[in-house]
Amino acid sequence: MRIAQRMKDRQPQWEELERLCDELEMAGKARRNADRNVSAAEQIQRFAFLYRSACADLALADAHQMPPATVTYLHRLVARSHNQLYRTHRIELSGWIQILFVEAPKRIFSDPCVRVSAIVFFGLFCLSMYLAFQEQTFPGYAEMIAGQEALQQADDSFDQPLNASFDHYVTMSGFYIQHNTGIGLRCFAWGILMIPCLYVLASNAIQLGAVFGYMARSDSAAGDHFFEFVTAHGPFELTAIALSAGAGLRLGMGLFYTGGLTRMDSIRMNASRAVPIMAASAMLFVLAAFTEGFLSPSPAPYIVKAYWAIFSSGLISFYFVILGFPKLETPSAPREDMSEIWDAT
Repeated sequence: MRIAQRMKDRQPQWEELERLCDELEMAGKARRNADRNVSAAEQIQRFAFLYRSACADLALADAHQMPPATVTYLHRLVARSHNQLYRTHRIELSGWIQILFVEAPKRIFSDPCVRVSAIVFFGLFCLSMYLAFQEQTFPGYAEMIAGQEALQQADDSFDQPLNASFDHYVTMSGFYIQHNTGIGLRCFAWGILMIPCLYVLASNAIQLGAVFGYMARSDSAAGDHFFEFVTAHGPFELTAIALSAGAGLRLGMGLFYTGGLTRMDSIRMNASRAVPIMAASAMLFVLAAFTEGFLSPSPAPYIVKAYWAIFSSGLISFYFVILGFPKLETPSAPREDMSEIWDAT
């Protein structure tokens, strides 16, 4: 009974939060409301307080199995408030820094969709590379997966030592930015349907692995030049592909697993979680493209390219693990509100 009475007492706050959401959806009307004695800072503070309280009420309603109508209403209210809270932020330089170096690592570290895409991509890539390399054990595998014409083209492309002019580097850098972005966008776009996304991700991993394994054979005359080319940009490019698929899968989760929200609200909430992941993927694609356009085809010693690959791999690990590791000593506001409600009940 105390829980039911508490939910009833909270209804005026829910109505106030819903009214603020209505105002925010009307192109800045919240800053021109009738109560002109209330400053914008106080309005934002009030909105944040009501949002945290609604999150705590939703958790309490779920835990005590309140009527489905109440739970569904709170789900929609929390999702709507969440969307408005993030929509009101202006994306300036400081905002992009916040997204790329604070939000994105944490999302990547904790998001199971990113883990699934990384396991699928790198697992199939390594397996396919091994099968293609073991020609005697698995004869014809590389030719069946990549095609004889593609393998022959790879041999022809890298049969000579790497040496190009500066104009060639600029042209190739632009080409690789467009090419790599296309791969990432395909993985991201198909993610909303999940199965096509996993298919595109898996097929790219298998084909790339087959080419790598074929070029790693001792009888491949162009293998040394090939790995001299791919070593420098490989960590950035392969990781970016996996992240793009992970961001797409996060959108797909919003479509197929709503958690009690409307399908549109669920997609919007998951889209806000996918944006930092896709932003990190775009950053890695750009780094890979410039490396692939300027350093990879250059006549620089292989040791320089190898050191750059080691450095970039360490940088990615630092970004994902050190920056992304959750700070357990600072619990979120909704969790604090929830503990207060439990103590009161």
